[in-house]
Amino acid sequence: MRQADADAAVRAFVEGRRTALLRSAWLLCGNRDEAEDLVQSTLVKVVLGGRRLEYIDNLEAYARRTLVNTFIASRRRFWWREHAYGELPEGVQPLTGEDADTGLVVRAALARLGPKQRAVLVLRYWEDLSVSETAELLSMRENTVKSHALRGLAVLRAEMTEAFV
Repeated sequence: MRQADADAAVRAFVEGRRTALLRSAWLLCGNRDEAEDLVQSTLVKVVLGGRRLEYIDNLEAYARRTLVNTFIASRRRFWWREHAYGELPEGVQPLTGEDADTGLVVRAALARLGPKQRAVLVLRYWEDLSVSETAELLSMRENTVKSHALRGLAVLRAEMTEAFV
């Protein structure tokens, strides 16, 4: 594949999949600003990886794996313990009603999970990947994926029951 063709393929991928990656990153991080940073870091790695596009079988899987690995690596860093607090910028309208409450509870429950468990839930139930695809993407055994999913869903169910009963 010529370099110009590879560059065009990567550019088209970035333009077409950035929003989907941002949604997944937001579910992983629970914070829009951090999700945007995560997607930006991921896309930089994808663009740099595009130089060896002939060795990458599936650009979508490569980007998703890069996103998850970058997220998990970010949780290992010391600076993660810092928390920024502030007001919502003007013009941002928070959700109201039952949907907002449900979304807050789900995001809070996801935030309490470990990064690998959260990654499994996002990939399995948001990205709709199979157990084997998730296991391959995270370099885990299928039984480990099933275990993470089972425990993570139990936490989500308990949080939802506690919040809405």
